[in-house]
Amino acid sequence: MNDKNIAALCLAEKSKNPVEILLNLAKSLDCPVHNPVHHILVGSALLTAYKNSGGNIDLEKSLAELKNRAEQVPGGACGFWGACGAGISSGMFISIVTGSNPLSGKVWGLSNMMTSKSLGAIGEVGGPRCCKRNSYLAITEAVKFAKDNLGVEMEIDKIKCTHFAQNNQCIGERCPFR
Repeated sequence: MNDKNIAALCLAEKSKNPVEILLNLAKSLDCPVHNPVHHILVGSALLTAYKNSGGNIDLEKSLAELKNRAEQVPGGACGFWGACGAGISSGMFISIVTGSNPLSGKVWGLSNMMTSKSLGAIGEVGGPRCCKRNSYLAITEAVKFAKDNLGVEMEIDKIKCTHFAQNNQCIGERCPFR
């Protein structure tokens, strides 16, 4: 899998639906069910949908920054750190679009609240891991959060998982997307 194409794919994308963008990226990249590239894909899909929905960002610059940050979150962070990379990526999305940094005030709080909401939703469902499920949960929370806190309304449809057959750890009926 070559993740170097993520930015080019996002820059050509017209959708305002981050789940649709995520699925397009995963398909184009032949992305496995479990892989730390989801840490990049979640934030990239959110940045792209945000821009396409009227968000005022330099998408190319934002995607490069997201990739730089998300690559630092290792695979297995969900179990070893107690913080899923998809959830962290949603916080990176908010941090980037608001220009947050360690010395920021309100936007620093927004970035952390976003990560908290995503991780809360992921934790409520429980494990074991599923990068697809956790990506959907993080994106769903981020779409609501961006509308409520940033005034940008992205599109989102009912999500139905089509990857459970490839996931030996699928939680079956406990999954909100089955």
